[in-house]
Amino acid sequence: MLKIGISSCFMYPDPARVVFGPKTLSYIENDMARYVAPKGVLPVLLPDLEEDLLDDILYEMDGFVFQGGTDLAPQSYGEKPIGKWHGDPQRDNYELKLLKKALNSGKPVLGICRGMQLMNVYFGGTLFQDTATQCQEVLEHRNAEAYDRVMHKVRFTSGKILSKIYSGCDGCHVNSIHHQSVKTLGKHLEVLAECPDDGIIEAIGYTKAPEGMVMGVQWHPEFSHTLGDRVIDAGKLYHHFLEQVKARKSDDL
Repeated sequence: MLKIGISSCFMYPDPARVVFGPKTLSYIENDMARYVAPKGVLPVLLPDLEEDLLDDILYEMDGFVFQGGTDLAPQSYGEKPIGKWHGDPQRDNYELKLLKKALNSGKPVLGICRGMQLMNVYFGGTLFQDTATQCQEVLEHRNAEAYDRVMHKVRFTSGKILSKIYSGCDGCHVNSIHHQSVKTLGKHLEVLAECPDDGIIEAIGYTKAPEGMVMGVQWHPEFSHTLGDRVIDAGKLYHHFLEQVKARKSDDL
């Protein structure tokens, strides 16, 4: 069975919360849990532990998924917050540490939404703190009411891995549930996809790893079932990731 480590989302102490109000909770959203756990895959939620304990757990993992959630804190990429966008510095510290260890392991890494933005920041890139107000002539990439029913076209970079996974997919759509996006691309990263209507970066890959081994997407494949065949097949992306995981694991045997 393949073991896939998944970064945690956090809920911090909140006296108004009925359950475990004064405690910090680590969690995974249920659609994500279902997406990363087809038959033969054991999803493992990775807690924020002491270094040596975390190392022991990560050693047992075959691949890593960094899930979406809260904004990255602007100070994590050397900027000051604008307006209300303060982000989640505690989660940033945890996930940046986790990503470093995952990359050093040489095992496959997939970042989803925030997870893609995290990769960009890790490699020295920056973000638009609020795409709608900081970018001109930009599409609506997030609508709180419509949520995972928002979609737009995606254009895959010719010759790169996503154009191969989604061969012949011209004018295809992805969902869109983000208000932050890549501003300056990090070192050793390349653009794998963008929104053709406004140029927002929709997928990135790490050029120092084998093709497709480390990449991130801005959309939420785990929510694609909401729009069905109106968006690209989310299973193809995860199938590719698992094939990378299997190949990497066989190299260790």
